[in-house]
Amino acid sequence: MNKHVIITIIAIIVIAIPITHSALSIVGIQQLEYRWDSPGEFTFFTMLNEGEMEFCNTIPFWISFQNFEVSAFYQNEILGSFLVQPMTINPYSSVVKEGIFASEERAEAQHIFMTFDFEFNGGNIRLDPNQFIIVINANTPILGVIPYSTTMQMSGFEFDKIMNAEDLSCN
Repeated sequence: MNKHVIITIIAIIVIAIPITHSALSIVGIQQLEYRWDSPGEFTFFTMLNEGEMEFCNTIPFWISFQNFEVSAFYQNEILGSFLVQPMTINPYSSVVKEGIFASEERAEAQHIFMTFDFEFNGGNIRLDPNQFIIVINANTPILGVIPYSTTMQMSGFEFDKIMNAEDLSCN
């Protein structure tokens, strides 16, 4: 083979690997399963006081993300965000990672979270659960520099059920 052909093939491989990894991470984030580290013990109040989430990669390739942010809104006002820092997850495996909750109105968030925890566990409805929205934003930069985000929105009740799941596909 010609020396230039070999150099060209090596260059294509070197360029293709990071692009493929970025594309697979984007697909993987959309298939990612997650829950609270202690199955069945999630409450919004415990999330406010920080804790750990378990992430399950359901595809046969490594996936990476720069951050995974869970933002809580009530009546279109942000209560705070639970942020998990960068990680890479092996194929068909799970990883437990600590997150940090940040809020400008921590006392208000505590009150609202405790009220919704009570409601979701069968208590009287005091606040409108239809106005409690969770937005999940996973940042997966392409080639490490081009910003790309995957955003999902769900009700607080749906998020509560996901976080209290007993099993993930990786278990």
